[in-house]
Amino acid sequence: MGNKLYVGNLSFSVSDQKLVDTFSACGTVSSAKVIMDRDSGQSKGFGFVEMSTEAEAQAAIQRFNGAEDNGRAMVVNIAKPMAPRENRGRARY
Repeated sequence: MGNKLYVGNLSFSVSDQKLVDTFSACGTVSSAKVIMDRDSGQSKGFGFVEMSTEAEAQAAIQRFNGAEDNGRAMVVNIAKPMAPRENRGRARY
C-alpha cells in the first residue's frame, strides 16, 4: 500500500497548513503540499498528504474521502507513483 495520499477536488483557497490541520485528526502528518500552477500561482485544486503510517493513511481515506470541505466533496485515495514523463524541454529543430 502506502502512506502518501492524493487529495483532490480541493477548494482553491486551501493551503498546505490547512491540509496538515485537517489530516492531523487521523494521525501524524509527515508532509502536505497543495499543487500550484507555476504560471498563475493559484492552486490546481489537488495536493498530496503523507501520513506517518499506512494505518493512519487508511483512516484518513475512510474519514475524508467524500467529506465536504468548503462546499466541495474531497477525493482522497492512495497516491499513484508519478509516471515517467517525456522530455518537456524546448523542441529542437
